[in-house]
Amino acid sequence: MPMYRGVMSKNELEGGFWELSCDDGKRYQVSGGDDGLHQEGIHVEVEGKIDRGAFGIGMTGPTLHVRSYKKI
Repeated sequence: MPMYRGVMSKNELEGGFWELSCDDGKRYQVSGGDDGLHQEGIHVEVEGKIDRGAFGIGMTGPTLHVRSYKKI
């Protein structure tokens, strides 16, 4: 399963959601994870699957369904 590295941030649009701003410049709306992942400004490596067909309020990029993660 692919790995994505970047920084977590909370987007406050429409009640808020978490997103991952990757080191390569791409952004993903994060689905899943827990309180350990949902922290502003932490640098993480996320293993997951991109769902380009998912709908969300974020409009910042495709949805990344988290399988696992680690802080780096």
